[in-house]
Amino acid sequence: MIRRATDSDISRIMQIRHDVRENKLSDPARVTIDDVRWFIANPGVFVWEEDGVIVGFSAADTRDGSIWALFVDQAFEKRGIGRALFERACAVLKQAGFERMWLTTGPGTRAEAFYRAAGWKAVGRKGSDLLFEANIPEP
Repeated sequence: MIRRATDSDISRIMQIRHDVRENKLSDPARVTIDDVRWFIANPGVFVWEEDGVIVGFSAADTRDGSIWALFVDQAFEKRGIGRALFERACAVLKQAGFERMWLTTGPGTRAEAFYRAAGWKAVGRKGSDLLFEANIPEP
């Protein structure tokens, strides 16, 4: 159900990103089609597909060791899709040679609780967001 994203997936990826209830972009122009294309080419975007429809995606940034995105369509939440996509993004960073990963998310969100439950530690702030870090586990 998880596969690498292609350019033909971009419109659905953008739709999922903009339809979220939490961690909405205050400026939707901050995430561009060119951003998504970069991640597709540098192999950080993976999608979860069911019956030919993309229902979630994750993106890992192999330039800096961050999880750039993790989003699931609201109709498909609470089914383990986010967890699987998150683990895939972490695997991308591990394969890229990172020993430590990081990400940001809004305080008081379900995402914050998700990352804490996954063992990530809030180590500070980046703007108004919480900054989380984790070591990449050994096999």
